Amino acid sequence: MISGGDSMAQANDKGATGTPRDTGTLGKLMVVLDLVTHADAPLRFTDILALASQPRGTLHRQLGHLVEEGLLEIDAEGRYAPGLRLLDFASRSWARNEFRLIAAPHLAALHRETGETVHLGVLRGSSIIYLDKVEGHQPVRMYSQIGNASPCYCTGVGKAALSVLPADKLRELLPSLRFNRFTPSTHVSGETLLTEIGDIVSAGHAYDREEHEAGIRCVAAPIWSDDRSFIGGVSVTGPAYRLSMELLHEWAIPVQVTARKIMDEMRIRLGPRR
Repeated sequence: MISGGDSMAQANDKGATGTPRDTGTLGKLMVVLDLVTHADAPLRFTDILALASQPRGTLHRQLGHLVEEGLLEIDAEGRYAPGLRLLDFASRSWARNEFRLIAAPHLAALHRETGETVHLGVLRGSSIIYLDKVEGHQPVRMYSQIGNASPCYCTGVGKAALSVLPADKLRELLPSLRFNRFTPSTHVSGETLLTEIGDIVSAGHAYDREEHEAGIRCVAAPIWSDDRSFIGGVSVTGPAYRLSMELLHEWAIPVQVTARKIMDEMRIRLGPRR
């Protein structure tokens, strides 16, 4: 079965912002790679053909190249899945990500203070990509994993990031959002999202009130570079039965303090170099 969830919204030669991608060879290969790696289960050729909107012959050659390079694998039943070479790329990128390394001790400190799961994410287009995660003392099964993408409009880190996005960039992004109702609390329009973003700007922190996953809540604060070329956030997340909204209100301050500490260190270590 082909997933119709968050990641499939990026099909048909469109990137995370909803704008058309480069239709050159690399752009088309990336569309195919995105489709296969973001699918919930391995895809057959006909599945990819229906989603990629590319000629049969071209797609066949592209899949062959990706398999030869180890970026995709094909099983005995002709289904395509992510290849092991992607794991190598991902592990090297994660290990060398300087922002993650700067944030790590601050995430650990926030985890010690709250005992709950701490996330670090970065805004890419209309999605939040999780760069790091420190599990709570009592781990709860949730969607988030390092490298996973979640919609920005229904996650604490996502909404926190949107609150510091320049106004022109926010106006440009909103029309590309595809509002999927994951729970009864999920935003389903740009109007209600903008209203909440206004509240987040005033407060300096955001909440996920069971908007992406039923039974999961969080409080988040934004992280950004001075020129806004880098925007993300940090959050504390846990089960709703353990994290009351009153408790999340209390944790808003330490989450904001953690975000500020990360930004201060970013400016020192990633500032202009001579």
